[in-house]
Amino acid sequence: MNIRCKALDRRTFLRGIAGATLSLPFLDAMAIGSVASKVAVPMRMVCVGMGLGFVPKLFFPKQTGRNYELPELLKPLDRHRQDFSVFSQLDHGSEGTGGHGGVHAYLTGLLSKNSKGLPEANISLDQKAAQHVGVQTRFQSLQLGSGGTDMNNMLSWSNSGVALPQISNLKTINALLFQKTDPSQVKHLKGVYTDQISILDLVKTDADRLMSTVGVRDKEKLDRYFTSVREVEKRLTQSKAWLDKPKPSVDFQLPAGADGFTFAERIPLYYDLMALALQTDSTRVITLSSNDIGHDNGGLAVTRGYHQLTHHGKVESYIHELAIIERYHTTQFSRFLDLLKAVDEPNGKTLFDNTMSLLGSGMGNASSHSNKDLPLLLAGGGFRHGEHKLYAKDKGRGTETRAANLFVSMLQRFGMEIDQFSSSSGTLTGLEIA
Repeated sequence: MNIRCKALDRRTFLRGIAGATLSLPFLDAMAIGSVASKVAVPMRMVCVGMGLGFVPKLFFPKQTGRNYELPELLKPLDRHRQDFSVFSQLDHGSEGTGGHGGVHAYLTGLLSKNSKGLPEANISLDQKAAQHVGVQTRFQSLQLGSGGTDMNNMLSWSNSGVALPQISNLKTINALLFQKTDPSQVKHLKGVYTDQISILDLVKTDADRLMSTVGVRDKEKLDRYFTSVREVEKRLTQSKAWLDKPKPSVDFQLPAGADGFTFAERIPLYYDLMALALQTDSTRVITLSSNDIGHDNGGLAVTRGYHQLTHHGKVESYIHELAIIERYHTTQFSRFLDLLKAVDEPNGKTLFDNTMSLLGSGMGNASSHSNKDLPLLLAGGGFRHGEHKLYAKDKGRGTETRAANLFVSMLQRFGMEIDQFSSSSGTLTGLEIA
């Protein structure tokens, strides 16, 4: 006798007395009627950016292919070596150069000042992916930062050329994701969002009137302003729509006083919250920026400031201490991959397989203020990994490969029908789906 069972909805909630609700993770029962490997599970994208990059000789392997020796900074990733790829000699060309001021081009491919007149200005990789997600998740994207307000921390840019603010307060991140909104506040927030949207509509009307009275240059400025206003409106509308939907319940407690912890103590908590945000489908796109280690040397065994160390001038004692900081970052990224691999999903894969995790920087060599040869490492996402890939770089012969090619491959894997992004010339050769 054949028994047909109805598949559970992905957003099924357990409901109890007093209005209590508990969200469920992905279950096999949600895939009934389909072969597990064919279940439609969303792809996610995580982009981690180090504002001051990595020491090149400690990051890039000397050998290419699969049997390369892990350099010092990649040794913490040894257990994942078949699940990530390292890319050498990829950057954004002259469009993304500018010393420390060029770090913000990491995910965009060009400097913001050079984006004038472009259809999507200098939209970043994560925000391009977020457009594809739309209102399917509570947060279209999350922009997180480990602290600091320096320009180098700006990873995410809208299609109107506006840098999106980052959240560094752990308590705030935890509350946004998992803290239940007081019923008395829901009505208030709905009113606030409605009022703000109405104000934006009035601003649009005034802007339209002004457009007919100003010159061409001012019209361009107003057009970019108007676009950014509409982007804010969309986010407000999305926030309002999710107010009546319960937030997921998770078995995680943020330690009391976490925001007062040292840098070394706080970073793992960002990664914990990121993994949970992806697992609960609260968002599918996250960026995490780190540009400083804060006071007291961040709880790390260094005697000098982080920025001072990056200008090491090849002094070995400086490089040694800098390596401690940078190896800490790759160690925590490796731990994050562990968290993703521990979560099974109904398509027979893990959250790691269904998440593209990019680690890198817009700074190729902080000591020389170079934005060339960016350190880039991609893990998971269903690609065939395990190699150190070296790309040709001969401008005279037209064989230069742009980092934006990698971004095109990632956006396609994310589900977008796209063949160009920023300065790309296509997808990245040699990066194939497993």
